[in-house]
Amino acid sequence: WQDPYTIQAIGDLRLRANAAEAVLERAGLAVDLAVADPNEKTVAEAQIAVAESKILTTEIAIIATNKLFELAGTRSTLAEHNLDRHWRNARTHTLHDPVRWKYAILGN
Repeated sequence: WQDPYTIQAIGDLRLRANAAEAVLERAGLAVDLAVADPNEKTVAEAQIAVAESKILTTEIAIIATNKLFELAGTRSTLAEHNLDRHWRNARTHTLHDPVRWKYAILGN
């Protein structure tokens, strides 16, 4: 038996993860260009690309770890499974450089 809600949720997560991966790859290339030829344009483009990447990767990390518990059910929260570490790790990494500041970079 396959739950259509679970299949839809996994498809959504896959799409978001692929988008985040593509933006991350683009950010890496922009940083490489800025390092190879540091000037106002390449550095600004790298800064924007990194901000976009930070926003998308943060969003998918939080969404995916929340969905883990939503889809797996109540027993997934039991300490014996230690799945909460994934949510904690995602939150910890996303708080080091808060995303709320990145939107200002994109909007400016």
